[in-house]
Amino acid sequence: MSTSLRNPKDSMKSTWNQQDRGQWTTAHWMLKLLGLDSPSSDKDKSTPVHEKSDKVPYAPELQFHIWVLIHALVPLSIHYAYIAYFGRNMSAFGAFFFYSFAFKAIAIHQLHVLRRLGNVYGFFDGDKHERDGVPDIGVRKVVNSLLSVATFRPMMTVFVAYQINEGPTTINWLWLPLTIGIYGLILDFWFYWYHRIMHDTDSLWQYHRTHHLTKHPNPLLTIYADSVQEVFDIVGIPMMAYISMKLVGFPFSFYDWWISQQYVVFTEILGHSGLRMEATSVSTLNWLWRFLDAELVIEDHDLHHRKGWRKSHNYGKQTRVWDRLFGTCHPRIEGHKDNIDYVNTRRVLQSPG
Repeated sequence: MSTSLRNPKDSMKSTWNQQDRGQWTTAHWMLKLLGLDSPSSDKDKSTPVHEKSDKVPYAPELQFHIWVLIHALVPLSIHYAYIAYFGRNMSAFGAFFFYSFAFKAIAIHQLHVLRRLGNVYGFFDGDKHERDGVPDIGVRKVVNSLLSVATFRPMMTVFVAYQINEGPTTINWLWLPLTIGIYGLILDFWFYWYHRIMHDTDSLWQYHRTHHLTKHPNPLLTIYADSVQEVFDIVGIPMMAYISMKLVGFPFSFYDWWISQQYVVFTEILGHSGLRMEATSVSTLNWLWRFLDAELVIEDHDLHHRKGWRKSHNYGKQTRVWDRLFGTCHPRIEGHKDNIDYVNTRRVLQSPG
């Protein structure tokens, strides 16, 4: 790793927000205007720093389900109102524009909430290292990556699954909880093997190593990666999961996919936050994953970045089911069972302060 970091393009130095704004590009200003220029990675002296032995507070999962569902259902309700008012459904182009905007707005709101939470509760490994910021060399890449995932995922979903003769009322609410959980599990199966192979294969590692330049990621670095990886993350893996869902016979409409993807995206961003709390990935099947000791928490993916480079562990990003099954789990350092504070819980549905 020391050899690779001699390349200036591998630098994670983040000082652009303190530099002369006259030198800023459109990408710098976009982060500023969206309120993302000072993510939870900045060196805020008021951010608490914890020792490894300090108890990790528990964040009850129900609040995360409420958050995801509220934000997923608001666009669906607006879509329903559009049909009721105009007497017709949105065109495919209209649906793409609308859900692409909603996708971006929800993600930006989550980034703002997580930034404030980080400054209140602190981060894993905070006694050793602050969170990495958006690197000077990578501002444009971060902005392009965020725009790509928030544009092309909705575009793909509309292109593949949107039916103009189906509205939000076609959601099968009885099946939906199981559909959300199974989608996350199947998507994570494909992601686990794609992710693990990227680590294990020399010819593919070159496309993944950029993502691992951050050892203490912040949510803006969730999709910070080379272009080849971005294509798989944004289109390839979700498409394989969608095809798998259809092949096994699940009722999986555009609207089911929209809600399921909101669960996935919420977990992806949360998993790169490093927030020092016992918070699980959000799944309707977490009751089962806990029984199997296969639930994923924030620290798991944080350890994947911190402790892993060419060879790693904790490859799953929605569950630990596949890591548990294939023997690639890494023990937790701060969030192990004996160090969880289940009394002083964290309420994170609303931003603190």
